[in-house]
Amino acid sequence: MKRIARIGLISVGSLLLLAVLAAAVAALVIVRRPFPQTAGDITVPGLSSAVNVYRDEMGVPHIYADNLDDLFFAQGYVHAQDRFWQMEFWRHTSQGRLSEMLGEQTLETDKFLRTIGWNRMAADTIAYYEQEQPEYMAILEAYSAGVNAYVAQNQDALSMQITILGLVRNPWEIEAWRPVDTISWAVAMSWDLGGNWRSERNRALLLQTIGAADVETLWPAYPYGERPVIAPTDAQINEINAAVNQWVEQVTAVDWQRVNTDIIGHFPDEGFILGSGLGIGSNNWVVSGEHTATGLPLLANDPHLGIQMPSIWYEVGLHAPNFNVVGFSFAGVPGVVVGHNERIAWGVTNVGPDVQDLFIEKINPSNPAQYEFEGEWRDMTVIEEVIKVNGGDDVTLPVRITHHGPIINEVVSDLHDVLAFQWTAVEPSRVLQSVILLNQAQNFDDFREALRYWDVPAQNFVYADVDGNIGYQMPGLIPIRKNGDGTVPVPGWSGEYEWEGWIPYEELPALYNPEWGYIVTANHAVVDANYPYFINRDWADGDRGQRITDMLDAAIAAGDVTAADFARIHVDSKSLPAQAYIPLLVGLSSNDPQVQAALERLRGWDLQERRDSVPATLFEIFYMQLTYNVIGDEVGKDNVERIANNIFMHDLAAQPTANWWDDVSTTAVETRDEMLLQSIADAVTWLEENVGGDMNDWTWGAIHTVTFADGVLGQSGIGVIERMVNRGPFAADGGRAIVNALGWGWSEPAIVRSVPSMRMIVDLSDLDASQTVHTTGQSGHPYHPHYDSMIELWLNGEYHPMLFSAKAVQAAAVDHLVLRP
Repeated sequence: MKRIARIGLISVGSLLLLAVLAAAVAALVIVRRPFPQTAGDITVPGLSSAVNVYRDEMGVPHIYADNLDDLFFAQGYVHAQDRFWQMEFWRHTSQGRLSEMLGEQTLETDKFLRTIGWNRMAADTIAYYEQEQPEYMAILEAYSAGVNAYVAQNQDALSMQITILGLVRNPWEIEAWRPVDTISWAVAMSWDLGGNWRSERNRALLLQTIGAADVETLWPAYPYGERPVIAPTDAQINEINAAVNQWVEQVTAVDWQRVNTDIIGHFPDEGFILGSGLGIGSNNWVVSGEHTATGLPLLANDPHLGIQMPSIWYEVGLHAPNFNVVGFSFAGVPGVVVGHNERIAWGVTNVGPDVQDLFIEKINPSNPAQYEFEGEWRDMTVIEEVIKVNGGDDVTLPVRITHHGPIINEVVSDLHDVLAFQWTAVEPSRVLQSVILLNQAQNFDDFREALRYWDVPAQNFVYADVDGNIGYQMPGLIPIRKNGDGTVPVPGWSGEYEWEGWIPYEELPALYNPEWGYIVTANHAVVDANYPYFINRDWADGDRGQRITDMLDAAIAAGDVTAADFARIHVDSKSLPAQAYIPLLVGLSSNDPQVQAALERLRGWDLQERRDSVPATLFEIFYMQLTYNVIGDEVGKDNVERIANNIFMHDLAAQPTANWWDDVSTTAVETRDEMLLQSIADAVTWLEENVGGDMNDWTWGAIHTVTFADGVLGQSGIGVIERMVNRGPFAADGGRAIVNALGWGWSEPAIVRSVPSMRMIVDLSDLDASQTVHTTGQSGHPYHPHYDSMIELWLNGEYHPMLFSAKAVQAAAVDHLVLRP
């Protein structure tokens, strides 16, 4: 069970009950009862004046209000109309309270989250807003009031999912929505997008298996000479005052055999809400009007996040005096996170900075509530978290906290050193403040000032405006370390690795109208080696960034760049690993007819991973087998996916005599060609066993499939229930480390786990000509027309209009709802 939601929903008796209930639940009355009213009038206590909500044929609402209080109240109301089940599930997840809904099956997940302290971080941020920023607290309260107004009017018809779970579990209380529920979401977002602690832990595990030199070789740093950099130091607009290289390597030796790497509770490999790990990233780019057909900028974005049903994103337009913005929101959160207003547009990708560190703490053998620091024993802070369990007794969890952060594992026999977790998100988060200011920004200076408050997770923001300017800003709290680069757990007892503050905002990477006329970010290196502060070592491999850059260069060379060019880039599925390895197979041959047929299929392939392509399947399974064959003998098969990366494999392709080609588990010395042929043969065997004997059936779409699954019921294991709430599987283009980034893991080839969660193209010459799409649809209600109305568009790389002007919105409206006080 890799995902939170695969909870093995209930006991045997409940399974039988669910099977009986499924037929009844499918009845029209139960399915349709939660569908919200989207036309006519509704009286809603709490408003000060009428609010108009226009929905287009895709169910996208545009909300028009006379003041900001009513605007955010109505946004909360509309979010609850379409997505309350998602909001309810997300708030329980983000506060470590899943067991209140789902019982003991999620207890270990709650233990992990309550140990890390997501709930405590959210409470601290609320205290900040109450004390320091009451105007933003008022926005949170107005939004919460709107959610609660809808819940009060529809208490017994909020969602089909709640109805089903309430019949097989003890019904949980549907609490009033509170500002802390919104802020908790921001903490969850920060976790899934904001750190590298698992990389540190994986390095520690590998260091217990192989030497440090081999870890460094297999896990190389970013290839600056072969891949692009987002913001070269000599092109940045900031005045950087620090001297070069304000950090050094680790200096204190660690006995890795003493360190306990087992974690309290359980965290899912695929993240909690937005997804995590391989495939979680994004693309965005912006091109100056100097190179476009319209003479004004074009801006594109496609965030790569975990796959789910309904979509992570909720499209919305928010219109009130001095507030006029459209784009993508999160259900449960006021404002628009990605989009444009009447003057500026912006898009985001994840920076992936190193903002999480694991500190190895030495525990006092005579007092487990004390830890060593600079030669003295310090008392830990010990708090008790009480976890409520549906159908069971409360569980009390003691959490031990050092000045570095909570201890995330226990002292066990012969493993006396434990890990404390330090993270920038323990600081009160001002992201909501940033979002609201960003929605109102009118120029690049306003944009940068708004991002001053975007603390975590750090993002790559690209910018364009109607005056023709383009820009880039990386915001976020990035720690300055006394020593070390954050790549492995460090001694907490010595005082040598303490955090000493944050990189000043004025010195974070920024660009404005760069001379080359465009900006591309795809999670690759933000800065070059000349930048004086340490941000990260383990950037994305740069393949996507390189491919987008190459395509833009080609489009510019061919003439004026258009939105159609942007759309082609969005769905480009060329594999750069294939570009490196296919030439190595050209001269090979085999006496095995199936292996020879596979080699011949790969020759002449265009390297595009399309759903109807047999060569795409052959290459991806070959590449998986090759990686296992090359490094599995040294690191162990269980560690391969922890350390596998394209940077090493690209390097290896250019080294025909490297020692890594030899299988050290045999007495022979294997050559590169032998290992390549063996990996092709292994791929053929795998495909025969998993797809069938006819190579014509080995299309990429036969195994590379997308299923949009509900967070709980969609993982129940009960077919009839899953069919009600899930959609798919669908054959899909794209793949790992590809611009059209549909990520999958080698543990389940090639089931898609992360996707371009939306695609957006903003035309600054005519905002009504902008276009977008997200994965599923606006509604979270199964069988609603907008539950799955975008899937076909999304699969085929198509869009719907992203309307902005009141004239265009009202002309396209199919529903008009008036919320009256």
